[in-house]
Parts: sequence; structure tokens; C-alpha cells
Amino acid sequence: MAASDANAVPAVTMRARAIEYIGKRHRFHVWEALPWILIAAAYFVFPDRMTFGTQVLIAIMFALSLDLILGYAGIVTLGHAAFFGVGAYTVALLTARLNWGEPVTSLIIATLISAAAGFISGWFLLRYRGLTLLMLTLATAILLQEAGNYRSDITGGYDGVPGMEIWKLFGVFENDLYGRTYYIYIAVLLFLVFLVVRRIVYSPFGAALTGIRENVRRMHAIGSPVHRRLVAAYTIAAGIAGMAGALFAQSTAYTTLGVFDFESSAKVMVMLILGGTGRLYGAFAGATIYMLLEDHLAKLSPEFWQFGIGLLLVLAVLFARRGLLGLIEDIGIYFKTGGKS
Repeated sequence: MAASDANAVPAVTMRARAIEYIGKRHRFHVWEALPWILIAAAYFVFPDRMTFGTQVLIAIMFALSLDLILGYAGIVTLGHAAFFGVGAYTVALLTARLNWGEPVTSLIIATLISAAAGFISGWFLLRYRGLTLLMLTLATAILLQEAGNYRSDITGGYDGVPGMEIWKLFGVFENDLYGRTYYIYIAVLLFLVFLVVRRIVYSPFGAALTGIRENVRRMHAIGSPVHRRLVAAYTIAAGIAGMAGALFAQSTAYTTLGVFDFESSAKVMVMLILGGTGRLYGAFAGATIYMLLEDHLAKLSPEFWQFGIGLLLVLAVLFARRGLLGLIEDIGIYFKTGGKS
């Protein structure tokens, strides 16, 4: 008994230290207010560009959902657009087929259905790793897209869902021409989602996800329920992606099968690579940079704008492998140490 008690003390101490460390990381820092200040400032500085700003916020939410599973759990997927599409089509079919266009309840329903889709698919797909998982996630999105195309009488196919009519927000606020109402609406939802994701990644559950990403065999060896934790993270990420898709459908009042495209999954991954994976705010930086570049380059050259995006991605991979935020960190460390590290 004495020996076991002696062994128990260090374990309790280590657990206490781990909890204390997680608690310190979870505390907000002053610089974390910057993205939210910029989001608020954009509303006043660019009042006529809120429709575009709304799409940027949706892209950030979508990228944040991918960062949860890619940056923290190490789940590499090329089919994350499947859940974005499920969320978008849930809203579209509710309003077009069931005549229910109330934004808040349809958003909740879309989020729950997307999360359920993530749970069901994740339970089977996450038993595989590496290239196999990559192909299975891509195939899932393609199958959903083709199923929607097969039942074009319901989904509208590639022509889009006809007759979408989104009601006023809370029965009072209409989606105005400049998109100001939905900019505020989505900004508030993004903040709430961010708080939830931040709480998750800085919790013991988040630490376990990081452990799985770093060494899945070791996590199995210490008895960690790896599969269940991966499925839980995948379900949460699918729900957030579905929420982003639902907001996209509500803000544009238009949805086509293009939401399931491989391009959508690849685009959100490029956003994370540009901003930096496993950093939370990398989703903010990457999505904003990508959307701004896409908008400006498409105006300069409607046919070859992707060349500019591709060139930026190559430069990021070569000179900023940890993304923009990682590069800023490296520069800060360089000047702090006087160039010694």
C-alpha cells in the first residue's frame, strides 16, 4: 500500500500540473482582441461591402471547423465540404420544400443534421488513416453530390434549389441589400463558435486530440479511447461546417450542388495552410487573405486569377511552412533573441 501511495502522489501532481498548464493557456491575451476589433471596424469602414464581409466570416467559420480536426486531431480530409453542403441544403430544402424559412430554427436543424452526418460517417471512416482516409472522405462528398444530382427533382441539381425565401431574422430584421444585418448576425455566431472551439482545444479533451495527432500508437498504449475522441471531434467539426453552410444558404438565398465540390474542400484547406494550422486564429488570417485575394485577382483576371492563389500557396509552403501566424512567431523570436535562434 505504501509503495502504491508513493507512486500515486507523482501521478496526482502531474495531473494537477497539466490542469494548471491548460488553465494558463486558456486565459485570454490582449492581442486576441485584434481580430474581433477588425471585424467590428470593417462594419463601419466598409458599410457597402458587407455582403462580401459576410462571405469572409462564413469562410472563417468553415476554416475553423477544419482546423479543429486537421490542426488538432490530425484528421486529414478532402471531403469537409460534404458537411458544408448538408447544412446548406438542409436550409434550402426546409424553405423551398417545406415552406419553413425561419433563420434561427433552420440554422439549428441544419447544424444538428450535419453533426449527425459527421457522427455516422466518422464512426466508419475514422477507423482508417492516411491516404485511405483521404480518399474515403473525398468519396463521401462526391457520393452526396451525385445523390443530389440523381434526385434533381428535389434538390434542383446544378441549377440550384428554386423558390428559396428566407424570413426576417427574429421576425424583425430583413437581410438588406448591403448585407449589414447578416454581417452582424454571423459575426455574433462566429464569436460564440470560436469560444466553444477555444474551450475545446484548451481542455483535457483537446490535449488528448493533440496527443493523438502527435503519436496515435502511444495514445492507444496508455488506454485512451482514440476512436471515440476522434469521432467526437469530427462530429463537432461537421456541425460547425454545417452551420457555415446554412449561413451561406441563408445569406445568399441560393444553393446549388456546387457546395459539395472538391474545390470547396481544397479551398478551405488552402486557407488553413496560408494562415497556419492548429492555431485557431490561423483560420481568421488564412480565410481573410484568401477571400481578399480571390476577390481582387478575379477582377484583374477573371480567367487566370487562380494562378495568383497558386503562386501564393507555393511561396507559403516554401517560406512559411507554419503559415502566416507561424512566420510572425518566428520573426518575433528572431528579434527577441537578437537573431541567435
